[in-house]
Amino acid sequence: MSGYNTRVEYRGDAYIIQTQDKGLAAQYVESLIYKAGRLLASKRTFYTAFMNLPDVRERIERMIEDQHKTILGQIVEGGYD
Repeated sequence: MSGYNTRVEYRGDAYIIQTQDKGLAAQYVESLIYKAGRLLASKRTFYTAFMNLPDVRERIERMIEDQHKTILGQIVEGGYD
C-alpha cells in the first residue's frame, strides 16, 4: 500500500495525517487525522467506478495525493480546531 504520513503544527497543536490506499480488495483511499495522538476524523474515498480502467493505478495515486493535500489545507484553515 502506498501513501503519505505528514505531521503539521497548527496553533501550537501537532496534527498527523495518514493517507493510504487500502488495496484493490477494499477499493478505497483512507485518511486518518490525529491531534495530540487522538483520532479526530477519517475520510474514505472509494474508487470502484474506475477499477477496470487501464490507468487505475495512476488514478489511485492521484486520489491519495489530492485527498492528503486537501486535508492538510483544511487543517491550516482551521477545519479541525
